[in-house]
Amino acid sequence: MAVDLAAAWSSVVGREPAGEDCWARLIRRWSEPHRRYHGVGHLTAVLLFVDEYATHADDPDAVRLAAWYHDAIYDPRASDNEEGSAVLAETELAAIGQPRDRIEEVARLVRLTTGHDPAAGDRNGELLNDADLLVLSSPREAYVAYVNAIREEYAHVSDADFRAGREAVLGALLEFPRLYRLGSLAPLEDAARRNITAELNLLRARSDRQSGKSAPGA
Repeated sequence: MAVDLAAAWSSVVGREPAGEDCWARLIRRWSEPHRRYHGVGHLTAVLLFVDEYATHADDPDAVRLAAWYHDAIYDPRASDNEEGSAVLAETELAAIGQPRDRIEEVARLVRLTTGHDPAAGDRNGELLNDADLLVLSSPREAYVAYVNAIREEYAHVSDADFRAGREAVLGALLEFPRLYRLGSLAPLEDAARRNITAELNLLRARSDRQSGKSAPGA
């Protein structure tokens, strides 16, 4: 579904020139050529989800702004993208006159995407978390396309190192009692876990082949 990103931004921050300049800078960031998954398409999907389930949040506009900033800085070679994005949000939102309490909430939400584990009752965090993780419950072909795009973003990493890192991320996700915190997404939980488990099994099988191990009973 198409989204008018300029309108989505101005509906939250207004149409002052400083805000429009900020929007333009964000769009340039989200359009960086190395982004194969974490680009404008992902931003659009997150914003659509936040709008659809906005009534879940205590401050939907804070979640919308956090969506804009949660991957505003995305360098696959770095380990502090979320922190950098949070600091960027603090700086830019202050410059365009957003209220201090909202800026603090946006920065908190952006930092929360590091671990994807909002506390119970954190309604803003739950909404952003589920929006960010919705791709995990995609139909098989869409999930494979997502995985392939992530691999392209990490093209500088060897296959062995990518597998190890990806296995760690996916394994941590499976340890959560629930991936999705909104009750209405409960029907998607099984699909997400099936996708993650299938990807993990494939990664582990490739690791075993690389190391020369045989499958049990083979």
